[in-house]
Amino acid sequence: MAELQQSQQPGKQPRSQQIVKATTAVTAGGSLLVLSGLTLAATVILLTIATPLLVIFSPVIVPAAMTISLLLMGFLASGGFGVAGITAMSWIYGYVTGRHPPGADQLEQARMKLAGKAREMKDRAEQFGHQVIF
Repeated sequence: MAELQQSQQPGKQPRSQQIVKATTAVTAGGSLLVLSGLTLAATVILLTIATPLLVIFSPVIVPAAMTISLLLMGFLASGGFGVAGITAMSWIYGYVTGRHPPGADQLEQARMKLAGKAREMKDRAEQFGHQVIF
């Protein structure tokens, strides 16, 4: 009865459960620490072995790596520009056909504002032209 009441209280666990949880945590943590150490040791050993090879082959590896990276960047840029172009064309098609794509309201407001300013400048130019003539 006392154990039932103790397990129902929040934050209170039986001592055996706490020991099992702590043991599991220590075992898992220790295993991961050992694995981390082995990985670090293997990395250092392989780097020590590979360094002379990298120095010997660096006149070939560096330009090859630069060429491959430039090619990859070119292909990625080309794909990105293609996607942007297709997206822009589909947006324009939707706008022209009247489907009202996102941002069409802002475009209309900008067009109206620009047309108003153009009309205003035309009127000012006409007024200036009449003032100069007279």
